[in-house]
Parts: sequence; C-alpha cells; structure tokens
Amino acid sequence: MSSSSAAPRRGEKAQAAAVRPPMREALVAAAFQLFVERGYEETTVDDIVTLAGVGRRSFFRYFPSKEDVVFPDHERCLADMTAFLAAGDDAADEPVRRVCDAARLVLRMYAENPAFSVQRYRLTRKVPGLRAYELSVVWRYERALAEYLRGRFAGLRDGTLHADVIAAAVVAAHNNALRSWLRSDGRGDATATVDHALAYVQSAFGASPPLRVAERPEDDVVVVVARRSAPLWRVVQELETSLGPRD
Repeated sequence: MSSSSAAPRRGEKAQAAAVRPPMREALVAAAFQLFVERGYEETTVDDIVTLAGVGRRSFFRYFPSKEDVVFPDHERCLADMTAFLAAGDDAADEPVRRVCDAARLVLRMYAENPAFSVQRYRLTRKVPGLRAYELSVVWRYERALAEYLRGRFAGLRDGTLHADVIAAAVVAAHNNALRSWLRSDGRGDATATVDHALAYVQSAFGASPPLRVAERPEDDVVVVVARRSAPLWRVVQELETSLGPRD
C-alpha cells in the first residue's frame, strides 16, 4: 500500500475533526445546497440529513422543522435582544435610542454572513410559506421591543399606545433598510443604511415621552421640556398632550 493511501494517524484524524464544520452548520449548508439545486418544497428532511451524513434525530436536535433550518440564528438573536433590553439602565438610557440599538443586533446577525443572508432573502421571496414564517419571527422581535417600551412608559398618558407605535416604527425602518441592502446582493455599508433609517424614528419619537397624567387646578403652570432641535410641531404636540382635553 502506498503512503498516499495509508489511513490517517490519530493526530491527523483530530486535525480533520477540528476543521470540520459543526453539525448544526453542516445541516444548514446541506439544506441550502439542496434548496438551490432542487427547490425548497422538493427537499425533505431525509434529503438534508443524507447529504450532511447524519441521522434524522440529529436534525431535530437542532431544528424543530424544515422551516427553522432557513432561519437558524433568529432564536439566539431574539434572546440576545431580550437580554440587551433587560440590562439597560432606565435612569440613563433614552428608551427610543435603546430599542434602536436593540434592532441593530438583528442587523449584525445578517451582516455576519452576507452571502448566506442574501441567499436566504432570495429563497423567502420564492416560497410563500417561508415568507409567512419570517413575518412571524419579525412579529416576535417587535413584541420584545414593545414590552420593553411598555415598561418604560408605564403610568404615562397613552403609554401602551406610544410603546406599540414606536416598536412598529423601529421594525419598519430597520426592515426597510435591511431589505434594500439584501436586494443589492449585500453590497454597500449595511450599518450606515440601517442607521439612516433608524434616525428617522429617533427624530420623530426620541423626544420626551407622553407626560404623566395628573390632576391640576385651572391656574396651574405647565412646563414642557423639549430638545432644542425638536421641530415646533413636536413641541406644540407635547403641550397639547400635557394640557389634555378642555371642557
């Protein structure tokens, strides 16, 4: 037997194992290879595990369904976002800025692997079921942002409404910029694109939150604090909110 066909020694086996991709990543790679070659609907879990060289049990250890293999990192990202929001300092953090920063964690997940993100974007455009799945994931991100803001605006006039509207605006701005970047095949600066979109949200909602509801005599004095850069209409809106309905 020639030296070129000799079995690898123990050290060589260990080295090969070290460079082999983890099983989870191998399953994702196999799945997307088949999705491209055969189509999503035509690919089965059995096809994926056969190409990856593992058993069905290994697949379901990492992914509850075939849809989940298309979005392998969203659960981790959602957990990171929730932890990031929970770790905030309510006394120091402006809440709208905080949720915008939390949304940037999602961008970072996409930007870590632009080629994979673009490939997934193209796939979800073709498969209605994946698009619906993606929307359910987006809704979970929005709920996480809204829950944080509801806690920050608790006891304030229209606090829940304010929280839900801002959360929806953050997600809409982030996704608009993210999809623009994905449609360009991942070219350009994704961070700058998303920052530009989120700046609109911060300029619209980043002023003082709704004022706390309180009884007051007719001759009281109302003070509204606003940023110097706030547009006049925003200051007037805050004043009207603080005064409330008049008899």
